Amino acid sequence: MKFEFDEPTTTYISGSQKARVWTERWASKWLYCPNCGNPEILQFPANLPVADFYCPKCNDQYELKSQKKPFGAKLANGAYFTKMERLKSASNPNLLLLSYNVGTASVTDICIVPKHFFVPEIVEQRKPLAATARRAGWIGSNILLGKIPQSGRIHVVQKGIMVPREQVLQQWKQTLFLRNQPAETRGWLIEVMKCVDMFGHREFGLDEIYAFEPALARLYPGNNNVKPKIRQQLQVLRDVGYLQFVSKGRYRRIQSINL
Repeated sequence: MKFEFDEPTTTYISGSQKARVWTERWASKWLYCPNCGNPEILQFPANLPVADFYCPKCNDQYELKSQKKPFGAKLANGAYFTKMERLKSASNPNLLLLSYNVGTASVTDICIVPKHFFVPEIVEQRKPLAATARRAGWIGSNILLGKIPQSGRIHVVQKGIMVPREQVLQQWKQTLFLRNQPAETRGWLIEVMKCVDMFGHREFGLDEIYAFEPALARLYPGNNNVKPKIRQQLQVLRDVGYLQFVSKGRYRRIQSINL
């Protein structure tokens, strides 16, 4: 994998527009599909509402976001209602986050967020554009990256170093069980996975994870049985091999080779 852009001539003058062309061409040439391991992903025709790339083998789709600084806790995205509708679709895209260095014209970091981590709770509705704006009334969205568990942030390139493909594929497979979960339950599972992140890979008990009960109750005010709900999610995470049951009321996160 070569990290430098080829920097072909473009008709664009703006640096950001040039970078978009360079990063898209780089992704087309060097990225593989982490869902099935296919050695290439292909670029869609320009101006599709959401997706930029697709895998010709498994048909998973990818949306590319690139910038010259590290990604923070919130990412501006496309039209809110389009995004919310797409969440219900099997063709909802995975998110490719690509950071690059302007001085060296090269890729520094690539992180992929699998589509099964996209639930309504992490999509924020922005205020409509002002009446004086060119697209007056248009409503965009923000992706709340800070709400995604560590297991949902899969690095392909980190600080200019390529992560071995086997590790990427292994980490990807570890959370594929979420795709088989109903949309209304995935949000709860992801929130409990975030709580588990706090313990790393050490053993923890129910009393420790119950400490998150107030925060979860605020997220789901209609649920009056938060502790049983937490236990239910732990049971699911144990059954799919994400957690190991150590002893009564004791759990441990199963170590992934890429975590």
